[in-house]
Amino acid sequence: MKILSFETSCDETAVAVTEDGRRILSDAIASQAPVHALYGGVVPEIASRAHTEAIASLTAQALRDAACTRSDIDAVAVTYAPGLIGALLVGVSFAKSMALALGVPLIPVHHLRGHIAANYLAFPELEPPFLALTVSGGNTLIVDVESYTRMKILGGTRDDAAGECFDKAARVLGLPYPGGKPIDELARESSGGVYKLPVAHVDGAPLDMSFSGLKTAVVNLAHHAEQTGEALDRGALARDFIAAVSATLVPRVMEAAKLTGRRILCAAGGVAANSFIRRDLQDACEREGIRLYLPPLKLCGDNGAMIGAQAYYEYQAGHIADMSLNAYATREITRDWSPETP
Repeated sequence: MKILSFETSCDETAVAVTEDGRRILSDAIASQAPVHALYGGVVPEIASRAHTEAIASLTAQALRDAACTRSDIDAVAVTYAPGLIGALLVGVSFAKSMALALGVPLIPVHHLRGHIAANYLAFPELEPPFLALTVSGGNTLIVDVESYTRMKILGGTRDDAAGECFDKAARVLGLPYPGGKPIDELARESSGGVYKLPVAHVDGAPLDMSFSGLKTAVVNLAHHAEQTGEALDRGALARDFIAAVSATLVPRVMEAAKLTGRRILCAAGGVAANSFIRRDLQDACEREGIRLYLPPLKLCGDNGAMIGAQAYYEYQAGHIADMSLNAYATREITRDWSPETP
């Protein structure tokens, strides 16, 4: 089954063709990062306009790269939630028109389910059930993946997402947007241990997280150094910041494994590309005897192939949309799409 899939939830326009949920035939991406870097973060209106400008030509490119014609496509899939509402609407509207024109099913896909499904493309042997640590610019969740389409949230952030915290820390350190890769590279210049940064705990919810205090602490350290003329060890602050994020994520997902008895863990999302967090997850899983799947870096960020991978299993579960499909800025990963539920 060949699926043409669209991802426009934030600042990457992505179109892919996948086969049977496990094989990438093409994966075309147009990044808007250079434009948003001028503003230090994503500007929603600019993102929506850029998606509108890129999506048609990118679709043609994805079909060419896959050596497919439109008649070869068996279904169309699209990210419908969560994300920037204007950006999502571009993808949803275009996908609806494509499905209608081609006379094929329209499959709605939750963005975070797509991130988890990126692992299916990299590891053909992987099957649920397993745990997933899903860490991106807008979301941070520990998910029990009971089946391809049945998921349970075990823990998550109460405020900021880890990825958003990375971007803010990078900005105050004078690093470009997006901040994930630059802060990773800067952290390699130091062994850390210079700055004491908070690792929050949520009373009564041992698997939940909070990153707002960490973000504020980094901002205050940088501003204090600037105002007093003190030297700021940028490399050490980057390293200590990443260590605090890792100390928030890794012990909680290990505790979730103990509570559920799961012996397989997958990482997903843009923050899963961080080299220090990947290493800490590997070390923790080795100690606990847990099998860890880390997607390749190219599948950690937003892409269309991950949407096509998850769409295959949504289709098998009968999750097919009609032309009433809408976009949603927020929606829990546990909820399936249906025309009856907004």
